[in-house]
Amino acid sequence: MTNPTVPVEEKIDLEKKEDVQTYKSTDDIKVPDMIIDQIIGQEEAVETVIKAAKQRRNVLLIGEPGIGKSMLAKGMAELLPPEELQDILVYPNMEDNNNPLIGALPAGEGKKVVNTYRIKAKSKDEKRNLLMMLVIGGILIAGVLTTQYLAAIIAAGIVLLIIMQMRPKNNMLVPKLLVNNEGKNMAPFVDGTGSHAGALLGDVRHDPYQSGGLGTPAHDRVEPGMIHKANKGVLYIDEIGTMKMKTQQELLTAMQEKKYSITGQSESSSGAMVSTDEVPCDFVLVASGNLQVLEGMHIALRSRIRGYGYEVFMKDSMKDSPENREKLVQFVAQEVKKDGRIPHFSSEAVQEIIHEAQRRSGKKDELTLRLRDLGGLVRAAGDIAKEESAPAVTIDHVLTAKKLARTLEQQIADRYIDQRKTYSVFESDGSKVGMVNGLAIIGDRSGILLPIAAEAAPAQSKDEGKIIATGKLGEIAKEAVQNVSAVIKKNTGTSITDHDIHIQFLQAYDGIEGDSASVSIATAVISALENVPVDQTVALTGSLSVRGDVMPVGGVTGKIEAAAEAGMKRVIIPDSNMADVLIEEKYKDKIEIIPVKTMSEVLENALSGTEKDRLVTKMKKITGKVPKDIIPTINNPTTH
Repeated sequence: MTNPTVPVEEKIDLEKKEDVQTYKSTDDIKVPDMIIDQIIGQEEAVETVIKAAKQRRNVLLIGEPGIGKSMLAKGMAELLPPEELQDILVYPNMEDNNNPLIGALPAGEGKKVVNTYRIKAKSKDEKRNLLMMLVIGGILIAGVLTTQYLAAIIAAGIVLLIIMQMRPKNNMLVPKLLVNNEGKNMAPFVDGTGSHAGALLGDVRHDPYQSGGLGTPAHDRVEPGMIHKANKGVLYIDEIGTMKMKTQQELLTAMQEKKYSITGQSESSSGAMVSTDEVPCDFVLVASGNLQVLEGMHIALRSRIRGYGYEVFMKDSMKDSPENREKLVQFVAQEVKKDGRIPHFSSEAVQEIIHEAQRRSGKKDELTLRLRDLGGLVRAAGDIAKEESAPAVTIDHVLTAKKLARTLEQQIADRYIDQRKTYSVFESDGSKVGMVNGLAIIGDRSGILLPIAAEAAPAQSKDEGKIIATGKLGEIAKEAVQNVSAVIKKNTGTSITDHDIHIQFLQAYDGIEGDSASVSIATAVISALENVPVDQTVALTGSLSVRGDVMPVGGVTGKIEAAAEAGMKRVIIPDSNMADVLIEEKYKDKIEIIPVKTMSEVLENALSGTEKDRLVTKMKKITGKVPKDIIPTINNPTTH
C-alpha cells in the first residue's frame, strides 16, 4: 500500500539522516536495493562475506536459525566479480554412446548451436522422407501397372519397415543444452539445501527402452546437478552436516577440481552405464548450520573451507542502541515490501515490534536478531490490518498479532498450565511442605510452571544418604541436583548423611535440562528436611552455586509471565536478571517480582508458617549472614 503524500525521492535514508523519528510509517523509509545492505545486525559477517566475494573464497556460516545466513549467501552472489558466464552443452559421442561429450560456450550461444543442429537434422529428415515416399510410390505404381496390387502393398510395407529401422534418430545428432545462462548478467545463486545426490551432483535418467531402436540416446538423458548450475556463482547448502558423507566427499572433489563428470546415481539404473566428460562447476560454496551440524560435517570438507575461505560465527542479538533500533525500522519496511500484500506500519506499531525484539532477546540491553521469527509477527499484524481494511498497521494490530501468532511451545505451555490447574498438579494458594512451584522454559522463550516435590526418608545405607531425582534429567540438571547437598549444609547446618532425599519433577515428560531449577530444588529439599512449609503463591527460578549464591538464568521474562498466568502472586528471580525483565503490560499488576542474591534470601521469601522463624534463627546462628531487612522495597518492574 503506497502513501501518495510521500514522493519516492523524499523517502528517509536511515544511513544518511540522523533524525528518523520524523517518519510517520514505514512507507517513508527507503529500502536498500542490494541484499547485502538489507542484512541487519551482522556487520562482522557482512564484512567477511564482502572480502570472500572479492577473492571468490568459500564460507561456512554458523549460527541459530533465522538470523540471516541465507540472505548472506544471496548477497554474496550479487557481490561476486563479473565473469563470463557459460552455457554448457552435452553432445552425442558417435564412438561411445555411453560417454557423451561436453562443450562450453559463452552465455547465449548454446541455444543458437542447438537450433542450428535442429535445423540441419530437420532438413536431413525431410530429404529422407521425400526419398522414402518416392521409393514407396514407385513400388505402388509398378504394382498398378502389372496388376499385382497385393504384392505391391506388401513390398511397400516391407520397404517402409526397413527404412524406419535403418533411419537414425534426429536427436542422436542434436546436442542438449545442459546449463543455459542466456540473458543473465549476475552470478547464479543455487540453493542446494536438502538435495539428494542426483540433484546436487547431476544424474542420468533411466531408459526403459534400451534396445530395438526405441531407446533414448545417452546424452539426451543427462541431467545437470546444482553444482553445474552454480558454475561461476554461489552454491548454498544449509544444514550441511546432515548430508551423507559420500555426497560430502563428492562435493569436496567438485570444489577442488572445479569440474565433475555426470553419471547415474542409481546402481540399478541403465544410467549407471553412462559417464560424461567432466562438466565445469567452478562455484563458491557457502555452507551453513548450527554448532551441532559441525559434528556431522566431513572433516576434509571443513578443512577445505577453513584453509581456502572463512568460518563465521553469527550473532543472535545486537546491542539495544538508537542506531540498532533504526535498523529494525528498516527491517520492518523491508518485510512489508517483500511481502507485498500487507499495509505499511505506523511508527507506533514499529516501536511495539522493537519492544518485542527486546523481549525476545532475553538479555540485558539487547535486541534479538532472530528476524525470521520477528518477521512472522510483522506479517501476522499486517494480515489483521488487511482483514480490517486499515490503511496502516497500528499498535493494536501488533498486540493482537502477538496473541494469535503464538509459537507452538507457547500454546503447549498454556495448555499444560490449564491441565495442571484442572488436575491440581500445582496449587496457587496456601502452603505445603516439600512442594515448590519452579519455573522453566519450553522452546526458545515460552515459560512454563514446573512443580517440584521433595521428601526426606531415613537413609538405607549406613555410610551415607543419597539424593534420588526422577523426571528424565539431563546431565547438567543431574549435576545441579548433586550440588544442592552442599548448599543445604551451608544454610541449615543439616547433613543429608542420615537421609535419602527423593526429588520429583512432576509431569516432566519431555525431560529437564539446565540448572535453572537449582533454587527451587534446594528450597523443596530444605522444606522437607526441616518440615517448614513453602508458600504456594510463590514461583521460583535461579541457578545456585555451591556457596549458596543465586546466579542468573535465561528466559526470566517468559517465566514471570507463566507464573502470572498460573495465578502466582510473587516470583523470585536472581537479582542479576532484573535488567532482563520486559514483561507485558497486562502482567504488571498481577505479580510481584522479588530479586535475590543468596539462598538465605530465597528461603526468607519462599517459606511460610510458624516454623519459618525457627529456621531463620537457626540460619542466623550458622551463617551470620541473614540481615533483618533482606529484601528492599520493590519498584514496579520494567514493562513493555
